[in-house]
This record gives sequence, structure tokens and C-alpha cells, in this order.
Amino acid sequence: MIGSELDAAGVHDEALRDAYRRCRAINAEHGRTFFLATRLLSPAQRPAVHALYGFARRADDVLDGFDSRSAVQRAEELQTLAGALFARLVEKREAGDDPVVEAVVDTARSYQLDWQLFDDFLASMRMDLTVTDYPDRAALDRYMYGSAEVIGLQLLPVLGTVAPREEAAPYAAALGKAFQLTNFLRDIDEDLTRGRIYLPADELAGHGVDRDVLTWCQQQRRTDRRLRAALMEQHAFTRRIYTQAQRGIALLHPRSRPCVSTALTLYSEILDRIEEMDFAVFAQRARVSTSRRLQVASVGLVRAWRARATRSHEVRPSTGTSI
Repeated sequence: MIGSELDAAGVHDEALRDAYRRCRAINAEHGRTFFLATRLLSPAQRPAVHALYGFARRADDVLDGFDSRSAVQRAEELQTLAGALFARLVEKREAGDDPVVEAVVDTARSYQLDWQLFDDFLASMRMDLTVTDYPDRAALDRYMYGSAEVIGLQLLPVLGTVAPREEAAPYAAALGKAFQLTNFLRDIDEDLTRGRIYLPADELAGHGVDRDVLTWCQQQRRTDRRLRAALMEQHAFTRRIYTQAQRGIALLHPRSRPCVSTALTLYSEILDRIEEMDFAVFAQRARVSTSRRLQVASVGLVRAWRARATRSHEVRPSTGTSI
């Protein structure tokens, strides 16, 4: 099946096909919900999405792996990855043989993705090397622009729009933000183990919560009343971002709407699970069941088939215009 996707996307060079296959494998292994949603895209769109996910995951693995690498070693690895991308995409010269870089460069050129989007992403990734707390919402938003909103903006040309792309951009950015805010709530335990807190310190403080309280809750594997109140506030804020992002689905190309709608539904249901378990984020990890994911995806699949049926053929975009 991956061969037909690459054919549809116009990828014929065998080395490049292998690079895209590697990105697809990364997506399938690490992004189960996201990978499931990509199955609802047209075959021509999927390789580019896999490439963008694969590159983001490569950077994430440099920063978040639980191993003995020092901060200096991680910084060097991230700089090597950034340097290879810059050399290939901007300077148009050979730089190493990382298949993920090769695939994402091909995608960036095909969809005319600006280097600035990648530079902003990498800037936020570098913050994870030194920043462990965010004093307020503005500081967290600066981090999230590069780490989450930019991902939505990168995907937008692949998804296509029926309106000018700049009209859809704020909604695409909001969806990336909503997904990451959901991760922050779900992964508080894991992030704290890494020494990081991705919640605004001043908003936590409004409920009497600080790093010491979070650490105590983690050690006790419980959520006390102060933390529960703080998480309820963050939960409500994230819901509002989903509401904003959902308004942008109608601006997407019809063949992309089932995928994005499915991803939004499944990710937002992680918030449902967090609420249902009474915000016991240190006792268990919120998950959407496999059966539920398949149920939502099956509805999206029918909608995707209907949307594709209106098109007799698919062409890989070669410009940055809406499709």
C-alpha cells in the first residue's frame, strides 16, 4: 500500500521512496491516533504528512529519550539535525544521509514550505534543553508557537484549503496548539519526571499549586484538591481552543476534512478521559480505547471515500496555492 501512496504522490526515486517509508514507519510506531487519522487522507497526501511527523519525532527523540545522554550531547544532536535540514533545504547541498531529513526536504520543496516554519520549530525544541518552567501563559505560548502551532501551519498546504490559506492559518495553528495542550495534561507525570512543567506557573499558583505540590502529588500518585482545581481550569482552557480550531475545518479541502475532524474528535476525547478519571493524572494515563478509535475512524473513512469520489484523479501540488 505504501508503494501506491508514493506513486500517487509522484515519488519515484528509490532512495527517496525508502526515506518516506522510514517516516511512515515512525508515524505508525509512535503516533497511533495521528497515524490512524492519516489513513483518511488521499494516498497522494499521506507521504508528506508522514515526513513532517517523522522530522518532528526525530527532534523530539533527541530531547525526550530516557537515556544517559547529557544536555550537551542532546544539544549537539539537535544542532546536527538542524544543520542537515538547513544545508539541504536552504543551501541546497548534500549533508549526511538521514532519510527523515531527505523526506521532509522533498516535502518542503513540493509544498513550498518556508524555512522559517522549521526554524521556529527548532527554536522551541532548543528551549527544552534549558527551560523547565513557564512563568505565565505568554511564555508558554511562545514555546507552543514553534512546538505546536507551526506543525499545523506546515500541514496546511498539504491538506489544502477552499479559502485563501491565510484565512485558514489561525485555525490550523489552533488545532496544533489544542493537541499539544492535551498532551501537557495527559503527560504531566512523564514531563515532571523529566523535570519539566508545561503549565503556566502563575495560573497554577492561583490554586496554591507549585513544583513542590506537583512533586508531592507525583510521589503519592494522587491528585489533591488544589491540583484538581488547577487542572480543571487548564482543561476548560484547552476545550476552548478545540472549539476555535473546529471552526476552521470547513475551510479545508473536502478530501482533508474527514481526517482532521477524526483527529480532533479522538484527541479531544483524551480530555474526556482525563475528566472521567477525576484528573488522576499521576495514577493512570488517559487513553482512548482501540474500539473507540476504530469506531470514529470508520465514520471518517466513509466520509473520506465520499469526498474522494468527487475527484476523478489526484495531482500533487507543485505550488503554494490552495487546492
